[in-house]
Amino acid sequence: MTTETPRVDSEVGPLRAVLLHRPGNELTRLTPRNNDKLLFDSIPWVGRAQEEHDAFAGVLRGRGVEVLLLADVLREALADPRAHAAGVHAAVDDRRLGEDLGDALRSHLSDVDATTLAEVLMAGLTFEELPAAEGASLVRKIHHPHDFAVDPLPNLLFTRDSSVWIADRVAISSLAMPARRRETALLDLVYAYHPRFAHASRAYGAHSAPVEGGDVLLLAPGVLAVGIGERTTAAGAESLARSLFADDIAHTVLAVPIAQARATMHLDTVCTMVAPDAVVMYPLARDELVAFTLRPDGDGSLRVDGPQPFLHAAAEAMGIEKLRVIDTGLDPVTAEREQWDDGNNTLALAPGVVVGYERNVETNARLADAGIEVLAIAGSELGSGRGGPRCMSCPVVRDPIVN
Repeated sequence: MTTETPRVDSEVGPLRAVLLHRPGNELTRLTPRNNDKLLFDSIPWVGRAQEEHDAFAGVLRGRGVEVLLLADVLREALADPRAHAAGVHAAVDDRRLGEDLGDALRSHLSDVDATTLAEVLMAGLTFEELPAAEGASLVRKIHHPHDFAVDPLPNLLFTRDSSVWIADRVAISSLAMPARRRETALLDLVYAYHPRFAHASRAYGAHSAPVEGGDVLLLAPGVLAVGIGERTTAAGAESLARSLFADDIAHTVLAVPIAQARATMHLDTVCTMVAPDAVVMYPLARDELVAFTLRPDGDGSLRVDGPQPFLHAAAEAMGIEKLRVIDTGLDPVTAEREQWDDGNNTLALAPGVVVGYERNVETNARLADAGIEVLAIAGSELGSGRGGPRCMSCPVVRDPIVN
């Protein structure tokens, strides 16, 4: 494992290390009864999803990127007794289980090894899988054996949302949806106790107002765009901006309202960067997106300007004449289909080199015509939770962009 110091200043600087999560048993917990609650649009074929994810990771490794797998770093972090105790605390919800059953589960998990605890934290635990009872429990009796005593976390696949590196600090996201909130506890453990991140400082805390990493775009060093919509609130965007300004790791934050809809849950579902001066963008968003510009105003106060058109505000903040826009699709119907299929959700491996889903044929062709190399991957099963290559990746180390 490399010991490169974590740092990310842009969306497109050469990618050196990234955190992914290979789909695991948490996906086998999805059923037609719970997939909506757990934020999946369909039931994925788990074996195929794993094959597709392995191929995705293989593409990254083939381009010299170090791939850190969340399950591995979580297990390694849990080897620390302090992390193990915190993991047990994160797994047990006394409000759901009651004190007696909660204490029994807590006692059981305190004695398991790091591998077993990591599996419970990720894949959950059903009432049927709870340790044998000592005495009667109404909670155990009244629940169906396949109900969850510890909820699974199938959205761990989308590592972008739960944490994001901004300069040399990590922001632990405050996730809005109940099905995802416990994810932050796992990332807290990893960043607090894994040796790789021993000296990592925090840019934002998981107990603050809702902010999700899919809404955070690092347009240029010191310049961020933060989407405000279904997952990130205005309070979250403002709190993140104030934190970044106080730490002097950003000078401009663009707060960008987006439609509060499933198809546009995050800013990166309508716009991602593919080069230092270029984005791939859903055509309907080109003219509709506006931005409020936030800057520090001395003595800890904030200046808020706008709104003005997003593309104009972004170029001005980035210090460039114009931000090039590559549209999703060729016509409104194709654009809408390919936006839904994560055509805008690309992961840049270097300036002008991106990973995208192979099914977005028209968008990939437009990117190629614009001089962008597209490394196409399969995503028929990976996309069932509504997320593309950017959603599935948390960059940990990027090199600076060389002008």
